[in-house]
Amino acid sequence: MLKKALIITWEGYQDSEVLYPYYRLQEDDFYVDIAAENPGEIHGILGTKIKATISVTEIKVDNYDLLILPGGVKALEKVRQQKIVLDFIHEWNEQGKIIGDICHGTQLLISAKVTIGRRISAYYSIKDDVENSGATYVDAPYVTDRNIVSSPHYNYLGPWMKEVLRVFYLHNDKKNEYN
Repeated sequence: MLKKALIITWEGYQDSEVLYPYYRLQEDDFYVDIAAENPGEIHGILGTKIKATISVTEIKVDNYDLLILPGGVKALEKVRQQKIVLDFIHEWNEQGKIIGDICHGTQLLISAKVTIGRRISAYYSIKDDVENSGATYVDAPYVTDRNIVSSPHYNYLGPWMKEVLRVFYLHNDKKNEYN
């Protein structure tokens, strides 16, 4: 069975927080879609380019197995204003599907109203936002709280993605089913 992951981002994404998960998931035999405003080339804040394969207006929860929410302040200023994305994340969380979020990606969790009562890590500058959303801010390389694996910074990409995949396979108990 094919594993499918979705990365939601926008123009101005944090380069390594999109590129590393994208290639790491492919390495683990995931098909990966990148959703943005429109399909086509988008640019990171450090100058990388990647192809958005799908518009956020086309994403459906049932089409994917794993969700990645990378950071990038400029990208998040735009994407967190998209009601369709917030509704998607809220529904995804309601179904208990695994979410990996890093840095300012946590702003999407906050705006989707899925952080209440959770332990969440995020970039230090949004600690107050995390706490004001009803979550407990945790300063750690990654934090796992039920279906959400959060991380504060791209310095922790390796351990964070390792944990995202561990939780994904544990939660789904289907690693062998996918291979």
